[in-house]
Amino acid sequence: MMYWQADFYRRPIKDEAQQSLWELLICDPTSDFIHEAFCPQSHVNANWLVEQFQQALAKVSSRSKPEKIQVFRPQSLSLIETAAQKLGIAVEATRRTESLKAILKSRKYSQNGEFFDPLALEKPPPVPLPEKLWGEQWRFATLMASDIADNFAGQPVPILEMPEFLLPIDLGIASNLPVPGVVIDGGRQSLRLARWIQETRPVALNYIPGAPDGLILEAGLVDRWVVATFSDREVTVAAEIFSQRKQESKGLHFLLVQPDDSGMTYSGFWLLQDTE
Repeated sequence: MMYWQADFYRRPIKDEAQQSLWELLICDPTSDFIHEAFCPQSHVNANWLVEQFQQALAKVSSRSKPEKIQVFRPQSLSLIETAAQKLGIAVEATRRTESLKAILKSRKYSQNGEFFDPLALEKPPPVPLPEKLWGEQWRFATLMASDIADNFAGQPVPILEMPEFLLPIDLGIASNLPVPGVVIDGGRQSLRLARWIQETRPVALNYIPGAPDGLILEAGLVDRWVVATFSDREVTVAAEIFSQRKQESKGLHFLLVQPDDSGMTYSGFWLLQDTE
């Protein structure tokens, strides 16, 4: 599937009339195709975006036209969705826009000494997991990289998220490397919890040290959920090992929800990976 990644947002730059400028940046996953344009704030609307998308489409062959546009910034999403809909192009809200973020990261935006981080997003504080979905217990765990696909690909797991680009073999991870993760025994709420997690569009699990320590689920574009809090030293050590192993596995980790620890049935399994 051909797709583009796009960002449309205000930069700390002004035109000759001292109007703030918005930048549209479009690229493909390889960054071989890039389209960019600046728009005065007074002209920011879906129609301007439609014209720019049409110009971008005119630059590519019919085989390179996108079936979807990926967007990582919440403030860009609505306008891009409106414009793309008029052109019959789907839009996907996702944090995984590596090519686009790499281009933005390489640029220096400043005016009058003001530095602007084009990747910075305002994130709300973590929200506790709904109490009605709490599982019976949870723990840190590992799976050998070589076992992940074999263990779950052929299993009748109601919710299974293992995209090819996150498979260990596609990430170049050694087969004997332990991939860290979190296992939740959900009991009677197991399937309900798995469905809720799927609806949140999980991205990554992060250990956040504090008083108490926390395990945070990053989801959607900027959502954050408190999966668990803990102050036990043994759990903290396990959390630190979990974070260290994530670094060794290129950020790859997993989340497994099951009714119990019998290993007989699973409710949901997700491969996750840290993003910027």
